[in-house]
Amino acid sequence: MRILHLDAGKEMRGGQWQVLRLIEGLAAAGVESTLLARRDAPLYAAARKQGWRVEPLGIARAFGCLRGHTLIHAHDARSHTLGAFLRGRPLVVSRRVAFPVGAGSVGSRWKYGRASRYLAVSEFVRKVLIRGSVPEEKISVVHDGVPILEVSQGKQVLALEKDSALLARMGLRIVANLEEEIREAAVLVYVTNSEGLGSGALLAMSAAVPVIASNVGGIPEVIRHGENGLLVENREDAIAGAIRQLLDDPERARQIGAAARRTVLERFTVGRMVAGTLEAYRGVLASY
Repeated sequence: MRILHLDAGKEMRGGQWQVLRLIEGLAAAGVESTLLARRDAPLYAAARKQGWRVEPLGIARAFGCLRGHTLIHAHDARSHTLGAFLRGRPLVVSRRVAFPVGAGSVGSRWKYGRASRYLAVSEFVRKVLIRGSVPEEKISVVHDGVPILEVSQGKQVLALEKDSALLARMGLRIVANLEEEIREAAVLVYVTNSEGLGSGALLAMSAAVPVIASNVGGIPEVIRHGENGLLVENREDAIAGAIRQLLDDPERARQIGAAARRTVLERFTVGRMVAGTLEAYRGVLASY
């Protein structure tokens, strides 16, 4: 089995980190990969640095790479469109976003009908796809997987830039590199208006950092309020109140952080993500 991965992302967000972790996990399982990514994107540079086979993304290059690859895996909306034009190999599409599927036009119906399988990052996203007329039998739920980080001993309240206006008003420190900076965190604030699952929240949870997150999208599939994190409405008073709860009760914060880490170990490891993806690949190839 040899996989042709497509990713058109311009930034290094959660989806791009999942691509890197998947390629590494597939290699460990004996599965070769070729990645097509934007030459100016951080993902392209990161993949090259790690020694993976990566080439510039483009339709001519994609057609040229079809030979010798068993299956195409598109990791974002733009590469999904590109993958839909590539014939002769089954197409798997990762769906990590929570906004509705635009399946109203003829072009959209063709595009969404082309894929052999959709990998939804959560049950919430699976339901979004079904509402967008994607057949239920074409959808597998494969959660994001994150590395298990060292337990944080930090003292700071950090935030991920999901709703920058709200976070700026609150004066919270926004992290640029979560995996590096999470060691400084006592609490992570993860405020967003739309979320498929929340791999940034998972990464913090793996370090036993209690997460305060918006009660939207697929996040409640990860965080059980009061047990392994806190769910809040997107209001300054609600967020500030949740921060005070955790900072004023360090023992409760420790217990929530420990439960968060257990959640990741049980359900959201890179190994589980790779295994679920491989299972989907094999199912697609068996029926193609």
